[in-house]
Amino acid sequence: MSIELEAFPRDGMTVVVVKGEIDGSSAPKLQEKILPLLQNDGALVLDLGAVSYMSSAGLRMLLLLYRHAASHNGRVAIAGLAESIRDTMEITGFLKFFTVANSVDEALQTLKKG
Repeated sequence: MSIELEAFPRDGMTVVVVKGEIDGSSAPKLQEKILPLLQNDGALVLDLGAVSYMSSAGLRMLLLLYRHAASHNGRVAIAGLAESIRDTMEITGFLKFFTVANSVDEALQTLKKG
């Protein structure tokens, strides 16, 4: 399955909508496209509501995005996680690195607050 990405500005932040499966072949491509969107002191919302599967390569990509954002005083929020992906991220401790929201609107509001 292919992966699709759409990025657009909203409320002074960048929203990235990802659709498809994040695995060993798609994770590097996503990382290559998303990293340049993480501006210094910026905020990014990853809408993963249309992601049906995420392998360990996807988790590594998310961790790299988090580290990059943290080193540039930025923030990353994740919106719309499927329950199975959310469970995996919770068990592995990945959720503690991100602001997690049920929707893009909720993620934007949370990032605006601080």
